[in-house]
This record gives sequence, C-alpha cells and structure tokens, in this order.
Amino acid sequence: MVEKVYSNIRIHAILFLATFILSTSLVAQGDEMDYTAIKTVVIDAGHGGKDPGCHGASAKEKHVCLSMALMLGDMITEKYPAINVVYTRDKDVFVELDERAKIANRNNADLFICIHANAASAKAHGTETYVLGLHRTESQQRVAARENAIIHLEADGGAKYDDFDLSPDAIIARQIQLSVFLDQSISFASKLQKEFTLIGRFDRGVKQAGFLVLYKTTMPSVLIETGFLTNPKEEKFLNTPKTQRQMANSMFTAFQKYKNELEGVEELIEDKPIVQPELKRQEDLTDTDVVFRVQIETSEKKIPLTSKKFKGYTVYEYQQNGIFKYTVGGFINDIEAARAYRLRMVGQGYQHAFVVGFLNQERINLQKAIKLAEK
Repeated sequence: MVEKVYSNIRIHAILFLATFILSTSLVAQGDEMDYTAIKTVVIDAGHGGKDPGCHGASAKEKHVCLSMALMLGDMITEKYPAINVVYTRDKDVFVELDERAKIANRNNADLFICIHANAASAKAHGTETYVLGLHRTESQQRVAARENAIIHLEADGGAKYDDFDLSPDAIIARQIQLSVFLDQSISFASKLQKEFTLIGRFDRGVKQAGFLVLYKTTMPSVLIETGFLTNPKEEKFLNTPKTQRQMANSMFTAFQKYKNELEGVEELIEDKPIVQPELKRQEDLTDTDVVFRVQIETSEKKIPLTSKKFKGYTVYEYQQNGIFKYTVGGFINDIEAARAYRLRMVGQGYQHAFVVGFLNQERINLQKAIKLAEK
C-alpha cells in the first residue's frame, strides 16, 4: 500500500515536472516568437504648414513627403500590427525641428525615418540618404543648411538654437556618444539606397551631414532625400501617387530587411512586381528622345504579351532579323535608370536581361543611344 502511494506520488511528480518544463518551454518560445527589435517607429514627413519646403513647377516638398510617409506607415502597420507607428505630422501642419526629435524621444522610438525632397539644378537627379555626421562636400553642407533653415519660421525665429553647437567637434562627440545607433543608421540607410536602385532610381549614396533633427534624436535615425523637385522628370515622379507608392514600398522593404537583420531571422519578403515607369505616348516624344528599355526575352515564335513568362509586367514587342524580342520599362534619355532597372529584372529571374536603346521606335546601337541621350 505504501509502495503504491509512493509510486503514485512519483508519477504525479513526474507529470508535474514534465508539465512545468513543457509550459516553461512554450512560454519561452512564445516570448521568442513575440520578440521584435523594433516596437516603435517614428516617421517624419519633412516641412508642413507655413513651411512648404522646396518646390518644382507645381509640386511642394511638404505634400509629396507627407504622402509617402503615410503610405510607408500604412505598410508597416498592415504587415506588423504590433509595431507602434507614430507620425510627427499626419496632415499639413507646421512642426518645429526640435519638436520632431522630441516626439521620437518621448515615444522611445527604435527607429526615426525622416522623409524629404531635394532641390538643385534642373539636371540633378537621384536619391540619397543621410545619417548624422560631418559633411564632406559643399553640396552636402547645402542640403543640411537648407533643411535646418526652417528654424527661422519657428515662433521665436530660431532663437532657441542660438547656443546650439553644430561645430565639427560637437558632431564628432555626438557620433561617439551614439556610436551604436550610428552603425545601425548606416546599415538602414544602405538598405534604403539599394532598394531605390532596384526600382530604377539613381543612387547618390549614403552621406553624412549636420542635420539638427538627426542630432537631437537618441535612436537610429536617417533622413531620406527622395529626389529633386527642381528636375521636371523627378517632380513628376515624386508627385504621382503610383510612383510615390513605389518609393514607399522600397522604404518598407528596406525596413523589413533592417528589422530582420537586428532580430537575426530570415523572413521571406514578398518581391512584388515593380511599378514600371510610365512612358510617354510616342506622339509626345521628340525626334531626339532616346528610350532605353530592358530586353528580357527573345523567341523565334511570337509570345502572347499576357504570357506567364512576363510575370505581369507590361511588355513591349519588337522584331529584328525575323526574331521576336520583348522588353520592359521605358526610360527617356536616362541610361543610369535603365541600368538599375536591369539589375532588378535580373533579380526577378531574367538572368540574361540587358539594356537596349530606341530612337523613333527603331532599335539603335547602345553606345550611339547613350551619346544621343547625353546631348
């Protein structure tokens, strides 16, 4: 009888221990599954309200930045509902520079993403992403000075920044203080630039400059110059909802890759078809406009343009020497954008993709096309 009691006790003890270990394991797994390196993201749409930022013929920086910021926030919320997305502004209002940083700091943000548009000559083009640091060229200094200049629109005319030290020594000291965050900022910035090139944007690189809004944040922070509103082509690109979404999607993909890198996980990131550049109608092109496209397929037999081979892309067909040839994209006088687009198509599985040039709907030698485009 005693042996039976002890036997029952041992059985219950074993069952209890097994249950405890299993439940502890499940809790640990649950904690691991719920772990995220990024709990709060602050998205800062540059300028706003009485501060329009730079502008093109019709587009204003404050509007295009807000549109892309809201799109990016929606994408993060939809994919990661547990992540808290905070906007420094979600409508056309003026927010002081130091308040933007304070919003990020008050919310204990894990990442600060500042979205802007650039201004320079009518030919300047491409995207660049900044982290806090010392400018290395006068153009980088001008970008920071232009973005910092909005302090003069603040209620006190920027008086509260009079004693603010943005000297090289102060910036270096701040970099050292936030060295871990700086490394992460550069990592995220690099991923952003890579994603932008994959949709055909010219890569102006990851750069450093003394932006007030980056200086005052205490987390990984980047400032994206999405393009030049002073360039008519780029103004149209940044002011069109379809291509704004394309830019926001690139930012979101970079965000996913950055998040996964921090967490040490490999997540299958959906590679959505690229939003292709909208080519002008042929009648709207001039006789000297060169159109660069990316050739992805050739065939002795005609292939339906709706074939699964083309993965839903808009495809242009032409014939040469009795062979059917198929191209995607359309970049007017922009060989660099076409080359970047080719890389993306290679990534989509078109390993032998290459750039071709057309003048008045006729394919011409690529070197000749490049020279004509440069003129």
